[in-house]
Amino acid sequence: MQAASRESYTAARAALEESARAAGAAATAVTADEVLAFAALLDREPRLRRALSDPSRPGDQRGELVRSLLSGKVGQASLDLLVVLASGRWSAASELLDAAERLGADALLASADQAGDLAEVEDELFRFGQIVAGDPALAGAIGDFTVPASRRIELVHGLLAGKAKPSTVRLAELAVGGFGGRSFANALTRLVEMAAERREAQVAYVTVAKPLTDAEESRLASSLSGIYGRTISIKVTVDPTVLGGLCVKVGSDLYDGTVAKRLAAVRNALVGK
Repeated sequence: MQAASRESYTAARAALEESARAAGAAATAVTADEVLAFAALLDREPRLRRALSDPSRPGDQRGELVRSLLSGKVGQASLDLLVVLASGRWSAASELLDAAERLGADALLASADQAGDLAEVEDELFRFGQIVAGDPALAGAIGDFTVPASRRIELVHGLLAGKAKPSTVRLAELAVGGFGGRSFANALTRLVEMAAERREAQVAYVTVAKPLTDAEESRLASSLSGIYGRTISIKVTVDPTVLGGLCVKVGSDLYDGTVAKRLAAVRNALVGK
């Protein structure tokens, strides 16, 4: 997002946090669904999207347009929040759409946080991503953009409903729809990181040949926390092809100490002689 859009999103996010503190988990989940429904409306209606991001129209007029469209159709908390969103300054119509979708995800995470489920939702999203990545047929079905999103969402709902937290299910469905214009895998990764950010943590993606023990994972998290100066949320992928050692990715930093990497380096050195 450009600067004006970031400021407008930040203002709407602050309004969401204030509303969520007063409303509680269940009501905030309802707000999330209504905000995401508004995002879907913006996606379907480019003329509305342009009207609500038109810099020549004062913010209060754009806010009143939203109020007139949605009064009686969404709850008061959602209506007030969407008025704040529409009243902001947007550098492009697409950035308003992205902000509305992200605000809906923020509301889902706020609801999970209030329910005490945020860390579990974060882990469930990551594990679901691993399950899908490990099954080529499932990954193909979920990521096939030639199939209507509604059908792929039904597939994900059937896989997760009753087996994961409601917020996990809803966020996974959002990923299927291409959250922020991303692929399913990238959307899920971004949502995992947003959940961690809400807990004031940073995600470390760790690849190992065999599962880490709880003690090993705890030591690694503590070591990385010392390096980065913040809480680290460890996400482990087991891949026997790395043979041993571990690969750690935190943000743009990558440390690959796997046996497979060292063997590849040796092979390359021998070939170069």
